[in-house]
This record gives sequence, C-alpha cells and structure tokens, in this order.
Amino acid sequence: MHSSTHSFDVIVLGAGASGLMCAATAAQRGRRVLVLEKANKPGKKILMSGGGRCNFTNYLVEADNFISANPHFCKAALKRYTQWDFIELVERHAIEYEQRKHSQLFCQHSARDILNMLLDECAQAGVEIRTHCEVTEVLALDSQHLRYRVLGRQGQQPLRLDCQSLVIASGALSIPTLGGSGIGYEIAEQFGLAVTPRRAGLVPFMFSDSLKAVCERLSGLALEVQASCNGQSFTENMLFTHRGISGPAILQISSYWQPGDVLGIDLLPGLDALQWLREAKQQQGKQLLKTLLAQQLGRALVGELQQLWWPEAAHKPLAEFTDRQLQTIASQLNHWQLKPSATEGYRTAEVTLGGVDTDAISSKTMEARSCPGLYFIGEVVDVSGQLGGFNFQWAWSSGYSAGLAV
Repeated sequence: MHSSTHSFDVIVLGAGASGLMCAATAAQRGRRVLVLEKANKPGKKILMSGGGRCNFTNYLVEADNFISANPHFCKAALKRYTQWDFIELVERHAIEYEQRKHSQLFCQHSARDILNMLLDECAQAGVEIRTHCEVTEVLALDSQHLRYRVLGRQGQQPLRLDCQSLVIASGALSIPTLGGSGIGYEIAEQFGLAVTPRRAGLVPFMFSDSLKAVCERLSGLALEVQASCNGQSFTENMLFTHRGISGPAILQISSYWQPGDVLGIDLLPGLDALQWLREAKQQQGKQLLKTLLAQQLGRALVGELQQLWWPEAAHKPLAEFTDRQLQTIASQLNHWQLKPSATEGYRTAEVTLGGVDTDAISSKTMEARSCPGLYFIGEVVDVSGQLGGFNFQWAWSSGYSAGLAV
C-alpha cells in the first residue's frame, strides 16, 4: 500500500489550456489535484498562440463555430461556461485586452498574461503541477475510492500515482514541437472508447503542380479573398508562401477540405468581375487588362495571372477583348479553382480534427460513459473550433465542466 502522498483526488494529464482550467476549478472545490505535464513548462501552446498575444475567446460563440461528428455535443459545456465567464476572469486579473475583427479578443500585451492567470488560479487553490513527466501506462484499479493508477517517470525518477478521477487533457497531434502527442487517443482506445479519424485542421496548403512555382514567386504577398469548399466559405486574407497558400481564409477553409477537393478562390470578393470588366471595356477601352486589374490585385499577382489566363492577349487593349474572353477571365477571377496536393500536416496545423468520439462522453461532465472517473477535455475530444478564439473557448468550457464533476 502506498502512502497517501502518492494518491490524489484528481490527476490531470496535460498543463495546457483545458488542463489548467480543469485543475483550478476542481481544486477550488476542495479536491486534491495533481497536473502532469510532459514538457519542461506548462502552457507552451498558449504562449505561442495568436502571434504571442493569445486570441483567448470571441464575443460571438455559437455551436456553428465548431466541427464535430456531433454538432450538438459542444452546446452544454459552452452554455455552462461562456465567453462572458472567461472575460470576467480576465478582467478580475486586470489583464488588458482588445477586440479585433470578427469579434476576436486578444491580450494587449502578451499571451503570458493568460498563462500566469491560470497558474495563479491553480496556485491559490493548491494545485500541484509537475513538468518533465512522461506517462507510460494507465491502469484501472478495483477500488471505489482510487480508480486509476498512472505509471511513468519524471526525469529519471519513476512515477506511481493513484487517483479517484483521471482527466485526459493531453492535447492532440498538432504542432508536435509544442508537446502534441497521441497519448490521449491511446488511453481512450485502451478503455474501449471509439476515436474518430484524425487529420490536420487550420493548416496551410501545398501544391505540387505548376502553381507551386507561382506561389514561390509571390511568396509574402497577401490579399483579401473569399475561400470556399464543401459549402463553407470565409472572407479573409490569403497569403502566398514558398510551399503554397496560407493566411486566415485558407486556414479556416482547410478544416472543411478533404484530399482531392478543389478550392474556390474569389480574388475580388464582393465585386462582380464580369460587370466590372464590361464597364471598363466601354469606358477605358484603350487600357491593358493587367493595368486595370493591378488597381485591385497588385502588379505581381496580375503578372502571374496574365501568364496563366491570357498570355496571348497580354498587349491587347480591353476594347479588343471579346465578351466571351472577358467572361472566361471574370469567371476565373471570381471562381479561381485550385487543387492543393496536400496540407502542411500536423507540423504547422493549429488543431487536430477528429478525436475521442463524443458518443462515448457525457456532454455535461466530459466523463466517459463506460468508465466512471475517466474524463476527456480540450483538443483530444472530437470538437474543433474555427480560427478566432473558439478552440480556447472550448478548452475553458470543457475544462470547467469536468472540473465541476471530478
């Protein structure tokens, strides 16, 4: 029998957003909580988020902002702990924040403010956090009081810890350099929980065809577009990179794209290209098409489009273009069809789509239905947010819901 120092009411695997939120909430209820973190310090992903400013939530949080095999699953947690609850916590810690477009909220100074806030909440409630912890095995115990044993090592020291409630907040496969791993899925499968297929989300696209060279030459150029795929569309900036395309519009649509799908890119969102070109043909007939387009799209991009779409008419004035030619070019401007070869994958993905099947988990408590005392929260679950603070809000909401139940 091990001494009581080796047993806890709650052990949380992962000191990220959802894990710290859960730990603080549980400890504030008087639970004895230990958090085990694989990395050398807690909250690494929080610190790099939002360009170091942490897009910690959004004023407008709806179930539609999340992707899951069960689109209703997230509602209970989001209702139990709302964006307003988290904003109130941020204000209580006197953290200065700002609203950016699309109702996104960012720290004015540093993402470290959010991490320090969570660590303060944990410290005040008596949470113990250990870093450099590698979990190698989880065992179910027969006892009603102590249900799970966690085995592993902290540095060179072996770990053998028992708990009543075990919370898996281990994150997912995205950005492995910040500690992403699949251990949460392995634990789920070990205890008979289904895991849905996973893939990278909120991730840039790559090309292997002639477009790769075009993207390389335009690398660094950004412009507002509307990106569409599978009935979804987002109007935001697109950025050309050495490998392909990125930027908010592309990251958003990537979560709805499947390999082999074609992307629709409207280079002139909100503008009917055909009507605009026809009017220009009548009013500025002597002008070259590229000169006209450069007003909207910039010279470098127009030069590349000319090579792709009207190389033989490069020196022809607008007046000499037939209506059919203008129609074809207008259609390409408003509906540029691109077929990525792949995404950049988990290396740069901001989220992992898919995860522990929500059918196996209580939407109110995050507890596994078939395994009393085993909880799954945050990104390991099959709930992924769009860009804009929604993944953090899911972390806060799911972490808080579990924290009330453990």
